Amino acid sequence: MIWRLLVVVLGGLCQDGNQGGARARPRRETSSSSGTPKPSQGPPFSSCKTPLTPAEHKVLDDNTHETGFNGDDGSYVILTWVGDGTGVVLVLSTFSAPIDSFIEGGSSRLYRSTDYAKSFHDISDRINHTFIKEEFGVSVGPGSSVILTADIPVVDHQGGIIFTSTDAGATFRFIQLPFHLVQPITYHDLNPDYLVALSIDGGLWLSLDFGARWTKVHDGVHSFSWGAGNNLFFSFSHTEAVDAEERGDLVLKRTTDLGKTFTIIHEDIFSFGYIGAFLFFSVMEDPRSPRVMYFSSDQGDTFSQALLPSASTEQFYSILDGDVEMLFMHVDNPGDTYFGTMYTSDDRGILFSKSLERHLFDGQRKSDFTNITSLRGVYLTNRLDEDGRIRSVISFNRGGTWRQLSKPDNVECGKQVKKCNLHIHGEHSRNNRIVPMLALSEPTAVGLVIAHGTVGDSLSSSQHPDVFVSSDGGYTWRGTLRGTHHYSILDSGGLIVAVEAQHGGQVKTIKFSTDEGQCWKSYNFTEQAFFFAGLASEPGTKAMNVSVWGFRPEEDDQPMWVAVTIDFQSLITRECDKQDYEEWLAHSTAGGDEERNGCVLGVKETYRRLKKESVCRNGKSFTVRKTQSSCLCTREDFLCDYGYYQHENTSECVRQSSNPNKTLELCLNGEEDELLTAGYRKVPSDRCEGGFSPQLAVQTVIRPCGVKPSPGPPARSSSPVSHFDTPRERLVLILVCSGAGAIVLLAIASAVIAVRRVVYRHGAPVYRFSNLQIQDDENSVTTDLQSAASSNGTTCQPDSDDDLLP
Repeated sequence: MIWRLLVVVLGGLCQDGNQGGARARPRRETSSSSGTPKPSQGPPFSSCKTPLTPAEHKVLDDNTHETGFNGDDGSYVILTWVGDGTGVVLVLSTFSAPIDSFIEGGSSRLYRSTDYAKSFHDISDRINHTFIKEEFGVSVGPGSSVILTADIPVVDHQGGIIFTSTDAGATFRFIQLPFHLVQPITYHDLNPDYLVALSIDGGLWLSLDFGARWTKVHDGVHSFSWGAGNNLFFSFSHTEAVDAEERGDLVLKRTTDLGKTFTIIHEDIFSFGYIGAFLFFSVMEDPRSPRVMYFSSDQGDTFSQALLPSASTEQFYSILDGDVEMLFMHVDNPGDTYFGTMYTSDDRGILFSKSLERHLFDGQRKSDFTNITSLRGVYLTNRLDEDGRIRSVISFNRGGTWRQLSKPDNVECGKQVKKCNLHIHGEHSRNNRIVPMLALSEPTAVGLVIAHGTVGDSLSSSQHPDVFVSSDGGYTWRGTLRGTHHYSILDSGGLIVAVEAQHGGQVKTIKFSTDEGQCWKSYNFTEQAFFFAGLASEPGTKAMNVSVWGFRPEEDDQPMWVAVTIDFQSLITRECDKQDYEEWLAHSTAGGDEERNGCVLGVKETYRRLKKESVCRNGKSFTVRKTQSSCLCTREDFLCDYGYYQHENTSECVRQSSNPNKTLELCLNGEEDELLTAGYRKVPSDRCEGGFSPQLAVQTVIRPCGVKPSPGPPARSSSPVSHFDTPRERLVLILVCSGAGAIVLLAIASAVIAVRRVVYRHGAPVYRFSNLQIQDDENSVTTDLQSAASSNGTTCQPDSDDDLLP
C-alpha cells in the first residue's frame, strides 16, 4: 500500500497535506486582529482525560526520536513511505522557485530512513545532488520501486532526466529520457516494470523495463489511463488545437498489446476516465445538444449511453466513487447553484437511479462525498437544503436511502434548537480552512470513524468544530475532543493519536487513546515546540509509531525542519489474545425484527474485533475476520428502476406521471430495443435470497427509439402454469407442438434471429450493444474525423468535467 504525506502549513493554519501537490514552508501571521468575530463553542460535552503515569512517561521518552534537518534550506518537504512493511521513508527537500533563479551549485536534498522515521541519513549523493521537480515529488510504485524526476531547463536538454530505484532508495540509476515529461510517470498497477509517460509535445511513451528504454506509441495525446490487465486507454486529437478537449474534438483509443495495435472506441468526446471496472466518457453527439455520458464495463469492447440527464455547457458530470459493481455519479444543476443530483448505477454503469437530490457541490467543484471504508455500504455526504443550510446525511445501503446523522450520545442541544443532529465537515469546510482534515476510516479498523463536526440544526461556520468518533460505522456518535485536530489510526484501530490544530501556534503535545476515543492521555513529545506541518504514519494502519513533522525557527531566522517519531509499541507491549476480542454484528440496532437485525445489502456480517477495554496490540499480522449469512429479500433491497420513482406515501415504485409515454434513449445504431421491467431493480452488490419478489408485479414494456411497438407480453399469473414470453420461448413451443420439419424449423429460426431487442427479465437487464469498429492504427485515421476523448489526468479522480476529471 502506497501512501504519501506532503507537509503544509498555510497562512498560519495547520493543514494535513495528503491531498496532493508539494507544499511550501508557511509564513507566520504577524497580527491576530482580523476584525471578524471568533466562532463560538458548540454544545458542551465531557472529554475523558487520564494522566500518564511516571513509568509510562519514561517509556515514551525512551522511545521518542527527534531529527533536525540542520542546514536544510529547502522550502518544500515531501515525505513518502516506500514498500509495505519495509520501514523505509524518503524525505525530499527542494525548492519551488523557477529553475533559472537557482544559484549555480544548489541542489535538492534526499534523506532516507530504514527504521520507520526514527533516524535519517542524507543520501543526496546517490542522485548527484540534482534538483528534483517539487511538483512531481517522489513517485512510488508497486513493490519497492521509486522514481525521481530532475528539474532541468528544457531548452538546454534534448530530454529529461529521471532517477530510478528498485530497492526502496538504497541505490538509484541515472536515466536520460528521449523526451521531456509534462506530468509524473505512471506505473502499471501490478507490474512495476511497465511505465507510461506523457511528453510536453503530446507524445505517449511506454517503457517495459522500468524506464531503461522508451518507445513512442502515439502523438497528439491529451491524457491516458491504465485499465484492467494491459488495457491502456488514451485520448488524442488529430490537430494541435489547444481547445480540442473543450470543443469535444478528441478521439478515445485503446491498446491491449502495449502499443502494437489500437482500437478506436469513440470520437467527438470531451473527457474520459476509468474507475473500478468502468470506462466512461462524455460525448457531444450534436453541436446543438447537451453532452451525454457513455459507459463500458468490458474495457471498451461494448458501450452504451448512460440513462441519466444530459449535461449542458453550464453543467458537469462527476464520478464520485465506484468499484466493479456500481458507480456514484453527480450531475450538476445548471448555473452556480452549488448543488445537483446524485445517481447510482447498475452493475453495467448504464441504468442510473436517483439517489440524493440537492447534493452539495461547492463553487470549487468539490464534493463532501465520503466512503466510510470501515463498514461495507456506508457513505457520508452533505446536501444544500432549500433553506440554504448545509446538512449531513448518511447511507448504509450504498445510496439506496439517506438519513441525517443521529445526535451524539454525550451532547445536548439548547432548547432553541429545533432539530439536534450531528453534521460532518467535509471538503467544503477544509477548503475554507474551517477544519484541517476530513473524516477518517480504515478497512482494518472495523466500524471506526473519526470526523470533525458540529451539533445543531445544520453545519455551522460560526461554531468551532469538534472531533467526534463512531464505533459502529456511523449509526451512533460520541464527542471526544474539543476543537480541531489532526488524527491518525494506528494498530488496526487499537490506537488513535491526535495533535491539536493550533491556529498560528506551535505544538509539543500528542494525545492518544486505546479505547476508540472514549478516553485520552497526553504526552509532551518535545521540549521545544515547533510549528506543526503534518502527522505521518505507515500506510495500512498496522504500525504503532507516528511521526510529527514541522519546523522550528532558528537564531538566524532560518526555520529548521523537524521530525519527531513516537514508538507506542514499547508502551503497549501485550499481544492481544482471544479474550480481547468480541463478536460484533454490523448494522445491528436495538429492538425490531431479530431475524432482520443486521441485514444490509442482503447479508448479515459478524466481525471479530477488539473490545474497547482491551489494552493490547493487534500487531502487523492482524487480519479482519468476518462471517456472512444471506437474508431474505425485502423492499429495502430494491431500487426504483429507470423511469420510475418511489411514491411519497407508499414504498411502491410507480411510473413517471409527468410524461408516462416518454421514450428512453436506448437506441443504438438504429436497432430496436425494449426494456421489460416491473419498475424495480436490486441494489448493486445486494446478495439477498428469496423473500420479496417484485417480478410478480405486472410488467411494462417500454419501447424507445420511436419504433413501431410490438405486441407486449401477457401479464404474469400467480399460478404455476408456464408462459412463453419471448420469441425464442414461443419458437420452442411451436417446434414441440407441431413437430415441424427441417424447412419450417429453418424459417422460424431465421425469423427469431431477425428480432433484435433488449429484454429486462427477472430484474436483470441484458442489453444488445453496438459493436465497436476495430482498426489498426494505420487505418484508423480518416479525413472527416472531428473528435477525440480526454481527461485532464491519468487517474479517474472524482471531480468536474469541466467535465469529468480535475
